[in-house]
Amino acid sequence: MEGEDGKQSEHLILSNKLFLLHHGDVQDIEKVRLKDEVLAAIKSDNMASLYETLVAEKLLPLDQSVLESMRAAIEEELKKLDEKIADAEESLGESEVREAHLAKSLFHIRIGDKEKALEQLKVTESKTVAVGQKMDLVFYTLQIAFFYMDFELISRSIDKAKNLFEEGGDWERKNRLKVYEGLYCMSTRNFKKAAGLFLDSISTFTTYELFPYDTFIFYTVLTSIISLDRVSLKQKVVDAPEILAVIGKIPFLSEFLNSLYDCQYKSFFSAFAGMTEQIKFDRYLHPHFRYYMREVRTVVYSQFLESYKSVTIDAMAKAFGVTVEFIDLELSRFIAAGKLHCKIDKVSGVLETNRPDSKNALYQATIKQGDFLLNRIQKLSRVIDL
Repeated sequence: MEGEDGKQSEHLILSNKLFLLHHGDVQDIEKVRLKDEVLAAIKSDNMASLYETLVAEKLLPLDQSVLESMRAAIEEELKKLDEKIADAEESLGESEVREAHLAKSLFHIRIGDKEKALEQLKVTESKTVAVGQKMDLVFYTLQIAFFYMDFELISRSIDKAKNLFEEGGDWERKNRLKVYEGLYCMSTRNFKKAAGLFLDSISTFTTYELFPYDTFIFYTVLTSIISLDRVSLKQKVVDAPEILAVIGKIPFLSEFLNSLYDCQYKSFFSAFAGMTEQIKFDRYLHPHFRYYMREVRTVVYSQFLESYKSVTIDAMAKAFGVTVEFIDLELSRFIAAGKLHCKIDKVSGVLETNRPDSKNALYQATIKQGDFLLNRIQKLSRVIDL
């Protein structure tokens, strides 16, 4: 599961297929193909517990002979692994004992037995001295956690990895951890932090076990668009050579990014429509689909209005290639939610911006904090006098 050969983890590929199999918008004919591929992967790795789960969910038909065959294969392999551990403990050194326990951990991971895999990884860790090897065990745990989308386990494992780095650790593993943490942040809707971690890892990306480099660039661009200001977006994303080398391979992404930066709003909305399918069918972004769509529209509408004190609704609708009714409804929602600082004059069909005065707001905040501090000092002086 390490991805050292530059390939994505087979289990994470399987997890994506399982996600699509449960997705309501995936066509039935596509689900037939997915079921065949999922069943083939389950048989290949003897994932009996996952097979039973999918049978219970009525996603796969029960074949008792297949289930019994997998259970027999698991039992036989566990017997061999236990014999190797016993032999290593009797006649071999500490490193051989550790390797035997690691082999058993990897077997439990392969068959999809989460609890036993985590338990065996703890045993393996107790036999491990080197910080780098302990880090590798944390990465195995993280891959298990991402398969099951266990965010609590992911969070604990990331914290554990950071503590290990205080004892030592190489830069390659530190950079890999940034991508794991970035994926965790993106999956939990912390897009700003995710963008920063992804951008830090662009030139040192080696985390192929999670996803291919193209997918990594896709996530980097999407999180950056709603997190960075225009200047930072230009420097770190639009002109980044690593992104430029790959972005053309990803449908609609180049147009999506560049039309936003170049203020080509009609082209942006066209690309935006194309991007929705990719986001909707992405395992990590799907839960945040509506939120992300709103945030992107907030960014693009704010950017357009930044140039005007007032502008007609008709002019804005033409700039975006949509109807006046659509833009009127859209802006009404965003203004009511406090996302856009403007007001609509429906009679004259004009939008008037009322951007907050940041300097004045800072002044008012300082006065308020000063009053609070004086009140605290006065209360403290009364106590001292007593």
